[in-house]
Amino acid sequence: MRQIDHFLVGGVPAASRFSDIMDPNNGGVQGRVALGDKAVLDQAVAAAQKAQPAWAAMNPQRRARVMFDFKALVEKHMDELAHMLSAEHGKVIADSKGDIQRGLEVVEFCCGLPHVLKGEYTQGAGPGIDVYSMRQPLGIGAGITPFNFPAMIPLWMGAVATSVGNAFILKPSERDPSVPNRLAELFLEAGIPEGIFQVVHGDKEMVDAILDHPAISAVSFVGSSDIAHYVYNRGVAAGKRVQAMGGAKNHGIVMPDADLDQVVNDLTGAAFGSAGERCMALPVVVPVGDDTAEALKAKLIPAIHALKIGISTDTEAHYGPVVTAQHKAKVEGWIQKCADEGAELVIDGRGFKLQGHEEGYFIGPTLFDHVTTDMESYKEEIFGPVLQMVRAKDFEEAISLPSKHQYGNGVAIFTRNGHAAREFASRVNVGMVGINVPIPVPVAYHSFGGWKRSGFGDTDQYGMEGIKFWTKVKKVTARWPDGGGDGSNAFIIPTMG
Repeated sequence: MRQIDHFLVGGVPAASRFSDIMDPNNGGVQGRVALGDKAVLDQAVAAAQKAQPAWAAMNPQRRARVMFDFKALVEKHMDELAHMLSAEHGKVIADSKGDIQRGLEVVEFCCGLPHVLKGEYTQGAGPGIDVYSMRQPLGIGAGITPFNFPAMIPLWMGAVATSVGNAFILKPSERDPSVPNRLAELFLEAGIPEGIFQVVHGDKEMVDAILDHPAISAVSFVGSSDIAHYVYNRGVAAGKRVQAMGGAKNHGIVMPDADLDQVVNDLTGAAFGSAGERCMALPVVVPVGDDTAEALKAKLIPAIHALKIGISTDTEAHYGPVVTAQHKAKVEGWIQKCADEGAELVIDGRGFKLQGHEEGYFIGPTLFDHVTTDMESYKEEIFGPVLQMVRAKDFEEAISLPSKHQYGNGVAIFTRNGHAAREFASRVNVGMVGINVPIPVPVAYHSFGGWKRSGFGDTDQYGMEGIKFWTKVKKVTARWPDGGGDGSNAFIIPTMG
């Protein structure tokens, strides 16, 4: 049986605990991953401490060249990485390539870091006094990443953290651990020193070890909101800088003037793509007015029935299985809960079986109408191929729904009215807004981050916010008196000799 071990400097210690790596397409066990403990983390930290000072002292251009070479290697191995990712996660190959590409866009941003690492300078801030600043790395950072983006999110964190001069220790999800290890191998091949990018595998025991370790200065996390809150509180209590991104319940507001054909096309991808296992999925659609709702539903039903579910290597499939049997049961439990709460179950995706893969973790696309804000299934994140329709009577009610929700990750509005779009973007209480864009993930030179229970901490992922998170600013105030050591006022140019 295939086994995934930690990616460490100095050899891999023998493991006593393992977790199965499942095949979501057929329900079988395809391998196992070693689960580490504090001793494994201590080994990674020791290697990081040894390697980090020289890496930080390297000029920024040379670190950027490593990122250039790493980017080229990932592109060269794109097909290999995508198939590896799909085999463990279950998302179709096209989605896996998108996962990798969105991570690479942050690597591209990091290739230009020598420019953004420049500090500020003021000449003559006082009589003969100059003031300047410099951005310096924190030392050792750690990333704790979820199963749904095993390439993108590690690259969001690790590329920025290492580019600015830190060593980085990644703790990916134990559900799909192979791609993070392969990325670590490619980093080494690109020229990153041993000890600068390492991977440790584990469960809560490893998470707690990272949060408590005194040599780790910063932790970046993406996962569910309850765990994000826990990670933030425990990490901050240990004196660390922490950013912790949580769950979401993203809304799509459909105004009466929207292009419904385009809306339906966007919704089927945003709600059901990657089996809905995305924190930026769009699981709630809010048509404004009953006429809009009825027209939208009439177009949605045939579009949803036309979606094809298949194994991850099926190039014609729109999406594949969910990640585990436990998650399949959880999503189907939410479908039952929503029906029990009184919503209209328009399309029921439970019981879907794929011929030849009857034991796979497949769920058909599901559509609810007449969902209300008091339903638990509306309040909580389902994280599966389920779209809920919540009707709003007017624009004010529509804008209040995402604004009052406990999550504030992403939101979208579909309209031809520029004033409505501008008003919505200005007023809605959500961190990332799309205007006729269903999944408004910002490009790599901006930053990613939600509000309310979707994000804990003061900084966002990647972009300049990421630079701020992974560095500290040193401020220098300098005065150089005239003359030499004898107290004279002569201006003396030192000579070599």
